[in-house]
This record gives sequence, structure tokens and C-alpha cells, in this order.
Amino acid sequence: MAKSISKLRNIGIAAHIDAGKTTCSERILYFTGVNRKIGETHDGQATMDFMKQEQERGITIASASITAEWKGYQINLIDTPGHVDFTIEVERSLRVIDGMVAVFCAVGGVEPQSETVWNQADKYRVPRIAFVNKMDRTGADFQEVIGQMEKYLGTNAVPIQIPMGAESDFKGCIDLVKMKALTFSEKEVFEDEIPAEFAAAAEAAHKNIIEKLADFDDDIADAYLEEREITEEQIRKALRETTIKLLITPVLCGAAYKNKGIQPLLDAVIEYLPSPTDIGAVIAHDPYEEDKTYTRNPSNNETFAALAFKLINDPYVGQQTFIRIFSGKLTSGMSLYNTNKDKNERVGRIFRIKAKEREEISEAGAGEIVALVGMKYTRTGDTLCDEKQPIVLESINVPPAVIEMKVTPMDTKNRDKLGEALAKLCNEDPSFHAHYDDETEETIISGMGELHLEIIVDRLKDEFKVPIEVGAPSVSFRETITQEYECNYKHVKQTGGHGQFAHTVIRFEPNPGKGFEFVDITKGGVVPREYIPSIEKGLRAAMEKSPLAGYPVVDVRCVLVDGTYHPVDSSDMAFQLCAAQCFKTAYNKMAPVLMEPVMKVEVNTPDEYIGNITRDITKRRGRIENMRRFRKGSQKLDGFIPLMEMFGYATALRNVTSGRANYSMEFYQYMRMPAAKQDEIVAERRKATQG
Repeated sequence: MAKSISKLRNIGIAAHIDAGKTTCSERILYFTGVNRKIGETHDGQATMDFMKQEQERGITIASASITAEWKGYQINLIDTPGHVDFTIEVERSLRVIDGMVAVFCAVGGVEPQSETVWNQADKYRVPRIAFVNKMDRTGADFQEVIGQMEKYLGTNAVPIQIPMGAESDFKGCIDLVKMKALTFSEKEVFEDEIPAEFAAAAEAAHKNIIEKLADFDDDIADAYLEEREITEEQIRKALRETTIKLLITPVLCGAAYKNKGIQPLLDAVIEYLPSPTDIGAVIAHDPYEEDKTYTRNPSNNETFAALAFKLINDPYVGQQTFIRIFSGKLTSGMSLYNTNKDKNERVGRIFRIKAKEREEISEAGAGEIVALVGMKYTRTGDTLCDEKQPIVLESINVPPAVIEMKVTPMDTKNRDKLGEALAKLCNEDPSFHAHYDDETEETIISGMGELHLEIIVDRLKDEFKVPIEVGAPSVSFRETITQEYECNYKHVKQTGGHGQFAHTVIRFEPNPGKGFEFVDITKGGVVPREYIPSIEKGLRAAMEKSPLAGYPVVDVRCVLVDGTYHPVDSSDMAFQLCAAQCFKTAYNKMAPVLMEPVMKVEVNTPDEYIGNITRDITKRRGRIENMRRFRKGSQKLDGFIPLMEMFGYATALRNVTSGRANYSMEFYQYMRMPAAKQDEIVAERRKATQG
């Protein structure tokens, strides 16, 4: 168990792909003594990137957790992926951490995934500090990154360090709190007086900190106005308070690959990022009365409450369930209640995780992040608590799958093996889905992007040893309605004995952007209360596969207006079938339309290729939102393009720009498809189904 909750830091490292997150994490492990040597992403030796697929590609795919110590503080560190296909890993990590280190490339600045991660952190109100990495790279510009953070992220960025030089002249940094120059060797930090050529810039930057803090701290404001000396301790205290309250973002700099700036970054983590006690009580809901709330304080003496945020299938110990303990104490053999599944779980073994290594412990306390072995029913987002005081903690938002692919076992003897492997992968990753299509007799897998599915296929072959054939990726469409319609449907089926009877009058309304919604305005007055959930269940089942093209139907509000029942022949199944058929009967009368996933795309390009790129985007049914100067001679184009038009875009972009432009994309939202395109897709879908 952690020595003291106030000396615990649960932090995540997050950023755009290739900003240097894992490189920073590896240096943190080296300087905290977890590793004796530094692992690198480019040679496949990074501790945090231990999956075979990560080592082959040199990128982070799954968030990895590790425990380290620095100056008497316990740091639980989660290294997250930067690629948009694995955004669920960032989402679930941010749900359980208390503070975040946002890494920015000194050359690339604020990039698309930087914005996505920042917005996710805003949603969970995670305090953060920023680290501007790669200050030794050609084109590095610290002040430009600060400007971009304020402009595109809307944050109050306050540099607490400034670099001494840049690019090949990067020597180290100036600590603006201590007002000392910091230089670095392979393992050590050297503290000296500030060189004369940086003295004026350091003084101005120090004054900037004081002025920014004076806006929020009365003691500093008074001392500043009265021209009294402001101590280093006062500045640290104010920086900590304002960071935790999300009023400012302290910014540091360095070059992680060259071991420059990591020790001061670790100091900033323990000085400015919060402990669980700083975050305070977590709010939980009553599982039976949604309006009723409870609080759970970060104390070992409180009733137990924890959230499961990640599952891993370990070949040696079986399934590991990662949990964040918000309150109470956990011991081996303890019985826990899973509120979401209404099941009791018994804790087998408790592990403190060190990436792919693990250390078995007998107990864990409030604020800690540990892995459990022995959980049978628990999945991502489930609450574990004391059965006598059941609660539900805020779950984890799972983005929709936007791309799908057909997979077929090479022979019939591997069919069951494929099913078992897919079930395990679905449990691990809530953004991955798999189902068997009875009409086409094919297994369909769907996920967040081409790379996401590529990794899944790799794991099926290498990790689960299932030989499979793979079809080309295709887009996962949705359908919705555009007109309101009220349907009166009676389900009557007479057999020799008891028959089936159910009668519903349901009004279907468009519900843009709000998903499925079921409302009973009869308040159980015409249909017995026990059958109301059956009606909702039937509607949900019917919307999984539409009559138009067989895609899931979204954004529909279903209002139960009237109905009747039979005291003998009515049943749960009768009302399910009645509601489903009511929807199917009404569907074509509600002007259904196809919805396609649209991606937010950012292209970085030299000026001379702007015309080629804009023409190509227009050809792909895309629209450009804005263009902005990236650096001299280069621009960034922000736009929106339907996912189905993005296949092969990397090759096309290379061709039209002689390989000098690059792009990134992330899911934006589902949008209505043009009528001509819809007719084409529906015809193809029906042909494939009939074939």
C-alpha cells in the first residue's frame, strides 16, 4: 500500500503521435531507478511498448501502467497512445488519473491529436503540465508552441522554464522559479547562474509568472503592487494551487532523447500535479435512484469504491483487470460487488504493474492503480464496491466504430477458436466489435480505423494462433429517420394453447445527435409496468439492423403513446416482438437516410501544393474549414472528408506533393449522405446480401 496518499501521483503522459511520449516515459523510468538502461522506441526495446505490434511499428498501441518512485513520492505512470485509432486508451486512462503531462513537439507544435487529448482532459477536468520536447530538432520554436497552446487549446500557458538556445544550439533550460540555469549530462543536472545572454529574457519570463499568478493569488498580487520580494516558496505554492484548479498550465522544455529536462519534469510532477487528496471526493450515483448521489473520499477508512478501466489477457496469469481505487482498502480474497453486472466478485491476486512485469502485493489503498486476477464478470467502466453500500461511478465514454472488415477462418476447425479470440479482444477493447452476419455467413469486425483493425488481425494470427483470411476494410454506416410517424401495431398469434397478444402505439421522432431515447407517456396506465422494459428491448433490437440497408439505426426518440394487453396471452416476448415489428412497419414511412462517418483532417503542406491538395479534397466530397500559416513556406489545412473517400489518401497525397506533405485524421461525427451516394450504397448492400 502507498506510504501516504498525499505522496501519491497518478499521472498520464499524452500527446500527438511522434511527439516523444514513450521516449519521455523511458527516461522517467531510467532516472527513477526502475530501469538500469534506457529502452528506445525505434529499436523496439521500450519498456512501455512491450507488445510485439508496438515494437515492430515503433508506436504505442495500448496504454501501459508502471509504478516508480521519485524523492519519496510514488508515481503511477500511464503512457498512452498518440494515434487516433487508439483514442479509447487515452479516454480510459484520463478517467482514472489525477494529473497529466501533455507532451508537444517543439517543431510540430499543437497537432490534431494534441487537441483531441486536451479536450478529453478538459472533459474529465484533469490538471496538467506541458513539456515542449525535441528542442534540439531543426525548426524547434518554444515561443511558437506557447502561442499555439493559447490559440488552439484555449489554455493559460505559463512557461516556468525557457530554453537556452534551440536546434543544434540547445544547451539546457532556465528554471524561472529558482532563477538558475540547468544543464544536463547523461545522468546529472547541473545548476549554475544564468548566462548573461539569457539574463534579460529570463527576467522578463520570471516577471510574466508573477503577473499571471497575481491574477489568482492575493498575497502575490499585494507583494507585486507594493514591490516587495516574492519568495520561491510563494511562487511554488501559487503555481500548485492554480494548476490544480485548472487556471494555468505550467510549461517546461527539453530534449528527452538527449536526456535533457527529465529530472526537472519529475520535480514539476510532484510539485504541481495533484495527489488524490487534492482532487478530493469522487461523486457516485445510487444504482436505483439516479438523482441520488454519494461521495467517496480518498481515504483507506472509507467504504470501498473502485472503477475498472482496462482488461488484459495475460498468457501467464490469465485475465488482469486494472482498477483505480477511489476509496477504501483492498485485500486479497476480499469480496466485491459489481454494480453494473449485479454480481459478486472475489479478488484472487493483486498486482502492482510495471509494464509487462508485475509485483504481487497483499493489499492496496485509496488512490492506487492496481491489477486484479480472478474477476469473472467485470468489464471496462464497471464499478466495484461494497455490496452493503452499492454505488455507480461515472463510466467511460466509448467512441463509435467507423470501419469494418470481414474475417474468415482458413478452415472449419478454427471457427470456434476465432470466436473465443474475438470475445477476448472485445472484452479488452470496448471500441472493438465483432459479430456474425447470418445472412452473409461472415464474421464482421469493426473498429476505430485501418490501423486499429490491422493490429487486431495481427494479434489474431500471432497471439491467438488463428489462421484467417481478411477482406478489404469497409465503412461502418448508420441510418436515421428524418420525419415523425405514429404507428399503431397489434401483435396477435393464436396457437392451440396460450397465444401471444401485444398492442402498442408508438410515435417515432428524429432525435439528432442524442442517440436512442425511449419515453413512456402512459406511465404504465395502458400497458402493465412489467412489459414497459420489454417494449424498449424490442425497439433496441429492431434498430440494430434496419430494413433499408441493414445498418444500425441511431438518433430516434420513441414515445409510447398507447397500447393494450391481454391478461393471459400477453408476455415479455409478445411485447418485444410487437415493438420490433411496430418499428419495422413504420420505418420506410419516416424518410430514412444513410449516415456516414466524417473525419476531421489536417494536412501540413508546403505552399506550392495548396492548389493540388484543395482540388483533391473537393473531389473527395470534402470541405476545407480553414488554412493557417504553419511556419515560413508551409501551411496547415483543416477540413472534413467522409471516411469512405479517405481510403488510399496517403498514397494520393504523396503523389500530388512529391512526398513533402503529411496528414492526420480523427473521427468527427456521423453526417447525412447525399441522396445519389445513398442509392448507390443501398443497391450495393442489397446485392451483396442477396448474393
